[in-house]
Amino acid sequence: MIKAIEFFITKVAQFAALLSLLMVLITCGIVLFRYAFNQGNIAIQELVMYFHASIFMLGVAYTMQVGGHVRVDIFYQKYTVKGKAWLDLFGLLFLYIPMMIFIFWVCKDYVLSSWEIFEESRETGGLAFVYLLKSLMIIMPILMLIQGMAELLKQWTILND
Repeated sequence: MIKAIEFFITKVAQFAALLSLLMVLITCGIVLFRYAFNQGNIAIQELVMYFHASIFMLGVAYTMQVGGHVRVDIFYQKYTVKGKAWLDLFGLLFLYIPMMIFIFWVCKDYVLSSWEIFEESRETGGLAFVYLLKSLMIIMPILMLIQGMAELLKQWTILND
């Protein structure tokens, strides 16, 4: 189960990495067209913003998977393997999971209302898919909860060995 979850999260992160490359290429194109040809395009500039948000919102669960999030290592490093597992289990159950549920709960109505009207950019010539961008606000906590389940299973395995 852990491997399946982490495989899925890794694939989502690889998609986000592809968006990083596209974002860099599009940004170079924007600069080129602006300074070489005196041309601008609001939709393309918004696309860069969409990619930027997507990279962070889709990559955050993978960052957790590889241990890239901030932790208070001063205390954590002094614990045994089982002590670390207990601390991680406590943090997951009483801090992490409730926070992800809270983020989902707070954002869902906001996102659904955006979908109801198929919200578009306020800028003339902007992208017509603001509701898709806002969907990341509920996709992110779902991905984090999925990765959180893998982390719970890992800690449970450590404690039962």
